[in-house]
Amino acid sequence: MYEPIRTGPSPRSPHGNPMAGTPSDFPHRSREEELDIQLAGHLAALLAVTDELRALAPCDELDTASARLAEQVTRLRGGHAPARASGAATDPRPAALHQRAHALAGRALVVAASRADTTAAILSAERMDAHAAALSALPELSAAR
Repeated sequence: MYEPIRTGPSPRSPHGNPMAGTPSDFPHRSREEELDIQLAGHLAALLAVTDELRALAPCDELDTASARLAEQVTRLRGGHAPARASGAATDPRPAALHQRAHALAGRALVVAASRADTTAAILSAERMDAHAAALSALPELSAAR
C-alpha cells in the first residue's frame, strides 16, 4: 500500500550521521548558564525602567539602585556592561513605570531564587518593595483605590 522511502538518510537523522548523539548535537549551555542569561535580561530590563524613572524624577535612591543593577548585569554577563539609556522616559507616567519595574523585579526574583543567587535575589526583592511603596504613594493610584 505504501511506497517505501528510497532516498538515503539525511545528515540530520541519527541513521545518516555517524556523529549523531554526540554532545555537538545538543545545546552548549548548561542550565546554570541559561539562568544567568535570563536573569541578566530581567535585571537589564529593570535597569532600563529604573533609568527612565531617574529621568522623570532624579533621586539618590534610584541612582544607587541603578548602579547596583548595572553591577549585577555586568557580573552575570561576564564583565560586559549593560547598554544604558540616556534621555527622557518613553512613558511619562510614573505609575506605569513603577508597575513595570515591580513586575520585572518579580521575574528577576524568581530566576535568582531558582539559581540560588542570593545577591540578585535580595536586590530584586528590595526593588519590588521600593516600587510597591512608590506605587502606594502615588496620588494617581491612591485616588483610584
